[in-house]
Amino acid sequence: MKKILLGLMLSFGLSGAALAAGPSIPYDQAPKRTNDMAALQNGAKLFVNYCLNCHSAAFMRYNRLRDIGLNDKQIAENLTFTTDKIGDTMKANISPADAKAWFGKVPPDLTLVARSRSSRAGPGSDYIYTLLRTYYRDETKPTGWNNKAYPNIGMPNPLWQLQGEQAPVYEKVTSHGQEVEVLKGWTQTKPGTMTQAEFDQNVGDLVAYLQWMAEPAQNSRVRIGVWVLIFLAAFTVVAWRLNAVFWKDIK
Repeated sequence: MKKILLGLMLSFGLSGAALAAGPSIPYDQAPKRTNDMAALQNGAKLFVNYCLNCHSAAFMRYNRLRDIGLNDKQIAENLTFTTDKIGDTMKANISPADAKAWFGKVPPDLTLVARSRSSRAGPGSDYIYTLLRTYYRDETKPTGWNNKAYPNIGMPNPLWQLQGEQAPVYEKVTSHGQEVEVLKGWTQTKPGTMTQAEFDQNVGDLVAYLQWMAEPAQNSRVRIGVWVLIFLAAFTVVAWRLNAVFWKDIK
């Protein structure tokens, strides 16, 4: 029974108290890069290398990456695994049976996560951007990690090698007559392979890719929408003048 409960805690990533409390910090705004092909390509590389090991993107096919400027050869050589074909969907390396045995539940699919995680606290892109940048070591947790955007998270930091390890820095402030601790910033306790600026840049690219993957047609939709509005504006002027000409002799 204890193992089952632990597996459920790991799979859902939070306790009932944390679910009720929500994020303990405001979300940072993610950079807007869904039109930046270089950023999307880098984000796709990060997604395949660091997310696709456990999480699937079952509603996205590898060949759809052509839309972000990659050709089939680049996709096959750099972003697919040996058993994948260019027309396959993005499936996790871990088998569902192993995932269920280890975590109690298969890790969630990430195809639509940038949209599904939107809430009153902010859009899903801001949530993911903040989540991936606010991991810290917590030896009281089964995985050794905790997160400020998702308290008591069950997923360990997938980018710890890039980011290194950090610890939150608090300061005491008075609120409603009581002294409380609030997050002031972070201190690096173990360096990663990237500087903080480089890490933030790469996380922004990864978030941009997740945004694009959640709705690959969004950029085309926006472009078409602009032209539709321009057409409607022009048509309104034409209709207004025709109406004036049609009724000019009627008083």
